[in-house]
Amino acid sequence: MSRPKPELKEVSTSYMLFEAEREERFITGSEAVREAIRRANIDMAISYPITPQSESMHLVGDLYAEGYVKEYFRGENEFAVMSQVAGAAMAGVRTFTATCGPGTLRAFENFPTWVGSRLPVVMAFMTRGINAPLTIQPDTLEMAFMLDTGMIMLHAENAQELYDMLLMSFDVAEQTTVHIPIGVFVDGFFVTHTSQKVNVVCEDVKLGGYNPGLSPVPHIDMETPPFRLMRDPFVMKSNFISYAAHASWQQETMSAAFRAKKHLKKYLGSFIEQENPDAPIQIVASGTAVAQSREAITLLKEEGIEAGLVKIKTIRPFPTEEIRAALANAETIVVPEFNRVGWLAREIASVIPNNDRMVLGPRVYGGMTMPPDVIAQVVKTKDFVGV
Repeated sequence: MSRPKPELKEVSTSYMLFEAEREERFITGSEAVREAIRRANIDMAISYPITPQSESMHLVGDLYAEGYVKEYFRGENEFAVMSQVAGAAMAGVRTFTATCGPGTLRAFENFPTWVGSRLPVVMAFMTRGINAPLTIQPDTLEMAFMLDTGMIMLHAENAQELYDMLLMSFDVAEQTTVHIPIGVFVDGFFVTHTSQKVNVVCEDVKLGGYNPGLSPVPHIDMETPPFRLMRDPFVMKSNFISYAAHASWQQETMSAAFRAKKHLKKYLGSFIEQENPDAPIQIVASGTAVAQSREAITLLKEEGIEAGLVKIKTIRPFPTEEIRAALANAETIVVPEFNRVGWLAREIASVIPNNDRMVLGPRVYGGMTMPPDVIAQVVKTKDFVGV
């Protein structure tokens, strides 16, 4: 029995994001993934279940049954999935997958390999706790591990941003001057399993297909053997050449993320958003901590305390200049995070002068929520080191 083949017109990413007709739906973040992938013209999706990601890739499997995804299968484990995704991408097809928490760590070796192989994979990470004792609750600790893989990292605040960031990421990742993977991160359960209003494209359109001929590294076909990283035998015969080749290639992939900036800005508008930028107190956040921070600012205003908000959308490339400018006149900087290590605070501290203005927290982890009054209390007392 043949699968149906929906008749969808190919359109540009700009049309999909800015011009196509949309309708409002009340759906979960996992369902937002389904709706984005429905329009993404995916050649191959590979999955392995892990909470809270499982539902999203299950729904992508439904899209395969409906004909919106060309090929789909379940791998043996997370490491196998990411290896299989690499093989598919090397063969020149558009791929998609998702994972989270312990799955991210089990698959970890693949991510810098994807970058070094210049694979334009788009992937969703539904972040969750990875510590013992076992927890499946929301936590962004895995993002700390991913910071230096070379992958571009976007952090969605809500299901709408998850939907839009996924759709834009294929175009950005597949640019010849970029051509490295993009991870779209979203806080598990807080977004994946709660229903929100999401404006989704309702026209019969899909993104234009991937052209592997535009890859800066030849893809595997009947005439190109599968030795992308070993195609120059002299590299294996000279330590000096090997060192130089490896070092220069890492520089090239780092430059690719830098070159991605103009493509990201085309769709995101900016890497940060500011509210009340002249306030002496600035709260800096990404992901769902942004929404909690907005409510904390409202509570503080009721007490006559003015605070502003800096929302960070891209973690890699990190918006260094934008953050430095946004915090230039801040007297107090508070960075609420859903993890114990405070990776976002560390990133911010590394790029601003006088980082003793920063307050260490609040940080909640292991699945705890972050009530806005906790953030407000930290702002008032300037004293918080964790739960």
